Amino acid sequence: MTYVKGLEGIVAAETKVGHVDGEKGQLIYRGYWAKDLAINYSFEEVSYLIWNGTLPNHDELKAFKQKMATHRTLPANIVALMDCLPKDTEVMSALRTCISALGDPSYSWPPTKEQALAITAVTPTIIAYWYRKMNDLEVVEPNEHLDHVANYLYMINGEIPDQSLVTALNAYFVLTIEHGMNASTFSSRVISSTESDMVSAICGAIGAMKGPLHGGAPSGVITMFDEIGSEENIEPWVRKKLDNKEKIMGFGHRVYRTHDPRAEALKEVSKQISGDNGLFDLIVKIEDKTIELLNEYKPGRGIYTNVEYFAAAVMKAVELPSELFTPTFTASRVVGWTAHVVEQSENNRIYRPQSAYIGYTPVEQNQ
Repeated sequence: MTYVKGLEGIVAAETKVGHVDGEKGQLIYRGYWAKDLAINYSFEEVSYLIWNGTLPNHDELKAFKQKMATHRTLPANIVALMDCLPKDTEVMSALRTCISALGDPSYSWPPTKEQALAITAVTPTIIAYWYRKMNDLEVVEPNEHLDHVANYLYMINGEIPDQSLVTALNAYFVLTIEHGMNASTFSSRVISSTESDMVSAICGAIGAMKGPLHGGAPSGVITMFDEIGSEENIEPWVRKKLDNKEKIMGFGHRVYRTHDPRAEALKEVSKQISGDNGLFDLIVKIEDKTIELLNEYKPGRGIYTNVEYFAAAVMKAVELPSELFTPTFTASRVVGWTAHVVEQSENNRIYRPQSAYIGYTPVEQNQ
């Protein structure tokens, strides 16, 4: 047997949901470029595509949005559960706990698209409810007249959001829906392969996303923007980091060896919402100078901006608090998780890899 640490490069499933090509810098959802979907389609349209394999027509989209809206309201047992949680419970832990409480008999095996829709619809409401409760703010009920992303911002801030901000966050949501066999998606498929229910699979995925090596949010990138502050500080700040062999947040990716297509799409969106405050110009100059210096210090490595870099610009523009970065990522990725859970059930075989024993073997006794 060959041991591959972290299972890197091991093919664990066949999928029609999405495809990542790190060498070519490609991200595909169900036969469509993710970048094009992020710029031209709503979160609901892309969710429909991920679950059904085709984009919806006008009537299908209308019915789909109505169904999503009906599942936004929190069940009474979830509200009661959150009212019992300690106020210092972090948002991801509260979300994991509340999703687990959805596990009534209607979520039994096999998983369905209807279950996927219900979990996706209620996830932002859980996040927003707990965020406002832990900050002693009045809870904002879902607005059935708003689309999914706009309603999320509304429940967080209590105000109807500006459409330009909704457009930017919608692009982020679309671009983080799916990204191959990452740790959380793999976790969801492993759990589903045991014929456990979808709720259990999504709780496992949330547990994986909660780890900083996977769901690490762009807060470090925002800190970098703030520390640099102006154009003349860019080169000395970056050189100091590289001289000290420190990681520069927002650059490099385990999969992509060229430009991250998600970063390219968010860059385009960020430019549209930057306004006249000069933030976007500074962000682009930091990107250009950092890539130049990375090529100088680490020639041939092909290190470019990743999705977190321009996600930070979007988060800064919509003024989302840092404790909501990973939960917001989760509110999007739940679409991809649920699609993989359903796909796993359609051609299932329980995951059972081997392990290589490296411990001691007792001496055989003479019989």
